Amino acid sequence: MAHESGPMALTQLSDDERMFRDTVRQFAVEQIGPLVRGMDEAQQMDAGVIRRLFELGLMGIEVPEEYGGAGGTFFEAILAVEAVSSVDPSVGVLVDVQNTLCINALVRWATEEQKRRYLPRLATDMIGAYALSEASSGSDAFALQTRAVRRGDDYVLNGQKLWITNAKEAGLFIVFATLDPAAGYKGITAFLVEKGAAGFALGRKEDKLGIRASSTCELIFTDCVVPASQVLGEPGKGYKIAIETLNEGRIGIGAQMLGLAAGAWGHAAKWAKERKQFGKAIVDFQAMQFQLAEMATEVEAARLMVYNAARLKDNGSEFLKEAAMCKYFTSQVAERVASLAVEVYGGSGFVKDYPVEKLYRDAKIGKIYEGTSFMQLATIAKLTLGKL
Repeated sequence: MAHESGPMALTQLSDDERMFRDTVRQFAVEQIGPLVRGMDEAQQMDAGVIRRLFELGLMGIEVPEEYGGAGGTFFEAILAVEAVSSVDPSVGVLVDVQNTLCINALVRWATEEQKRRYLPRLATDMIGAYALSEASSGSDAFALQTRAVRRGDDYVLNGQKLWITNAKEAGLFIVFATLDPAAGYKGITAFLVEKGAAGFALGRKEDKLGIRASSTCELIFTDCVVPASQVLGEPGKGYKIAIETLNEGRIGIGAQMLGLAAGAWGHAAKWAKERKQFGKAIVDFQAMQFQLAEMATEVEAARLMVYNAARLKDNGSEFLKEAAMCKYFTSQVAERVASLAVEVYGGSGFVKDYPVEKLYRDAKIGKIYEGTSFMQLATIAKLTLGKL
């Protein structure tokens, strides 16, 4: 089925940015689009899609050129996530976690040796995963039970991580563990753990409502030995790494939800022009026009919020409030627009033969991961009401 994009805030983009976004979207439509349903049903990311993402440089957008990356901006990474997610949010979150969480963390916090070891691989053939969440630490992100104990030149990790995106495909994991539970968040430390490390194993792969092609797995650490040289940043600074990268990651999820909403709007608009009832296209009915207009307005508002937050980040300005706002708002818009798209399709929207059913399922996660809507609202309230 042909894909139409939603309305675009073209004035917000330079010519190069617009060309980049449109090129990524064309790739997504032509090469990811035909595989979306099969990947969703198989709960498996197509290996060819992953290979092409690397070949196009979309998995290392912000990796500096000296390490083999594209040397691009955070804003360009956001444009890529938006464009890919308009076709398949499962692939969109793969690109998002790679760029906004894993690569960002290494570029900012890794030693020169770590950068030379991992950044070229992350730009060319290695997927990264970000392992923070546990059974007892979701919104309370730093209530970690995974322990790290120093033994000579090594650390020994024991514990479990849950809901880790990209886990099945990843070759490198940024793992957060606590050195001293009594120290609270000041004991949290980040480690770089490679796939295949002794004492490290993948556990259960989650059977999810949406973004099913994106792997979400449990990680199990049983006396996993990690050299001290694999500490990311400094011991006890893991909380700082997590906070800073997650703030950026929320803009990435905003871009994923924006792309999803724009994709759903495009499908709904196309269907409304083609579907006939009472002798004319349903788009000719004023009620349908108004519904599509309202959807388009919300998509445009979401886009401006995402772009603004990303621009602020690239400019070195404060963006915490804007990141929380765009993550909260876009997740609301994505669910609402995808739901209305199903209604535009009518009975056809409720079956898997058409794309909006999947987008509706995919939208739900936007209110949950990388900070629930409640946590975003708490952040927004603190940063706005506190100034009164």
